[in-house]
Amino acid sequence: MVKIVLVIIGIIVVLIASSVIIGSALFDKKVKNEIESLFNKTKETKPEVVADADIEGLPGSVQKWLKNSRIMGKEKIFAVRLKQKGLIRTKEGQPWMPAEAEQYFTIDEPGFIWKVRVRMAPLLYLAGRDRYYGGRGSMRIKLLGLIPVVDAEGEEIDQGTMLRYLGETVWFPTAALSSYIKWEGIDSNSAKATMSYGGVAASAVFEFNEDGEVASFRCKRYMTVNDRYILENYSVHLKDYKELNGIRIPTKGEAIWNLKTGDFSVYQFEITEIEYNKPLVY
Repeated sequence: MVKIVLVIIGIIVVLIASSVIIGSALFDKKVKNEIESLFNKTKETKPEVVADADIEGLPGSVQKWLKNSRIMGKEKIFAVRLKQKGLIRTKEGQPWMPAEAEQYFTIDEPGFIWKVRVRMAPLLYLAGRDRYYGGRGSMRIKLLGLIPVVDAEGEEIDQGTMLRYLGETVWFPTAALSSYIKWEGIDSNSAKATMSYGGVAASAVFEFNEDGEVASFRCKRYMTVNDRYILENYSVHLKDYKELNGIRIPTKGEAIWNLKTGDFSVYQFEITEIEYNKPLVY
């Protein structure tokens, strides 16, 4: 009898493990197809070179940032792929969870796909995918790549993913020259950027340090609270600028909800690898 029970338990374990492996493979395949679709229109792109005339008329702080980024005289970026690692949490008081991610961007038609794996505990993880494409956003999170946890779309997600794209242009600065982004100077160390695309518009303030680097990005973004969306203050703080593949970018940062009850940090990240104009899946 004991042997039969052990055999049954063994079969159940094998079935669960097989389901997880298959579910993870299917999740990865679907995301890979989405990335290839995102990059599909970029493969024949012949980028122009950034010229002095391209930055004329921009606020002085933005011009200084772009020059400091070392994009002048170089090809405009039309595709990006990068890897990052970090710590993430979704609720105040929740332990930090290690995360590893890949992200892919297109610039002429703005879009991105962020694929992340979050380790919750030994043998337990979350597989996530955020997408911004055609002015619309979506978020998918599955436990073990198999069990749906989050499946979100709608106006609030559209606004959030657009703001995320806008803020992450610090990793591919030539995007700041795109026609869908308009700049307005505030003072010598800050400028307001408004992005309009696909019938959606969103604005944020870029704050610069004395070296012409983007030190922070601030906006109002929708936060999920008890299954409701609430517009809250949100900021990303950036540091550790390095030259990677000829472009000077921030390699570390922290995303924070600036709530009335105090700051709530949700993601601490580090860029470990980045490549430009190479529209391929890792």
